[in-house]
Amino acid sequence: MNIEWKITKKRGNLRPVLTYCVTLEEFEKELALPPLRVSSTIPEPQDSWQEYCYPGQMERAEGNEPSAFYELESPSHRGKSWPQTLRLPWREGNAYPEVEESFQNFRSEFEKMLRQAYASAPMNEERSLSSSNAVRAHVAPGVAAARFLRMAGRSAIKPEETAQ
Repeated sequence: MNIEWKITKKRGNLRPVLTYCVTLEEFEKELALPPLRVSSTIPEPQDSWQEYCYPGQMERAEGNEPSAFYELESPSHRGKSWPQTLRLPWREGNAYPEVEESFQNFRSEFEKMLRQAYASAPMNEERSLSSSNAVRAHVAPGVAAARFLRMAGRSAIKPEETAQ
C-alpha cells in the first residue's frame, strides 16, 4: 500500500485542503483485501463544505473544539485508487501534525488486515476413494463367475453356425 497526500492553502481566510490517495500493490489486490475505513484524528470543521472561515467564526471562534473527525479509506482489491479531498480547519500557523499521525494509524490498521489475509494459507487438495478390500472379497466370487460364464458363452460353438 502506498499513501500519498498533500495539503494546499491559499493566502487569506481560506481553509486548507488535504488531498490523499491510497494505492494497493498487486500482491495486496491478489489477497482480496476489503476496503478499509479508519476514524482519524483529523478534525472536520463545521460547515466543511465552505471553503473559507472568517476570524471569530466556527473553528476561529474562542473556545471552539472540534466535534467531528474524518474517516480515511482505501479502495477494495477490485476498486481503483482515486484521490480523496478533505477540507481542514483554518489554523494560524498552518500546522496539521494529526494528518501524518492519522495516516500512520491507518497504515497500522491496514497492515493488521494484510497479515490476517496473508495468514489464510493456500490449498490444493485432491483425493479419491475406491472400493474397500472387504467389499471386493465379498463380491469377487460372483464377479469371477459372471466373467467365466460370459467367456464360455462366447467360445461355445452353436450347431447352426457349423452347418453353414
